[in-house]
Amino acid sequence: MSWLPRSPRARRRLIVLLAVAPVLALAVGLSLWAMRGSVTYFFSPSEVTEAAAPAGRNIRLGGLVVAGSVQRRADGEVAFTVTDNAAETPVIYRGDLPDLFREGQGIVAEGAFDADRVFHARQVLAKHDETYMPREVAERLKAQGEWRPEAGGAPTAAGA
Repeated sequence: MSWLPRSPRARRRLIVLLAVAPVLALAVGLSLWAMRGSVTYFFSPSEVTEAAAPAGRNIRLGGLVVAGSVQRRADGEVAFTVTDNAAETPVIYRGDLPDLFREGQGIVAEGAFDADRVFHARQVLAKHDETYMPREVAERLKAQGEWRPEAGGAPTAAGA
């Protein structure tokens, strides 16, 4: 046992540390495992793939509502298309849309894809004023070279 410290006090500390470390690691591991289902990732329509957002996985989809795509059905469903100017994704939502929801405006929808790759939203969030766009959507539009500054700026630290 040449790897143990010679001092009885130091040896006791090492034994306590070796006993506590696995318990602490197990507690952290179980906590992270329990929270795995509550994490919701954000995607733009061009980033949504079968591998990144499989059917049934809860995600947030953000982008602009395509002009002329909003269809209100008799059964209370609203179908529309969301785009980031690179790709489009069909969305179906049942319920009352926010008052600020309209074509050409930025939205974030939370829900999941079905097997046919149609996004079924459980919640739709609309922008709050004329210059607001979700930060993630603005960054992705800038990265793709599709950013239109005349359409409104991304939120700043003072405006967020």
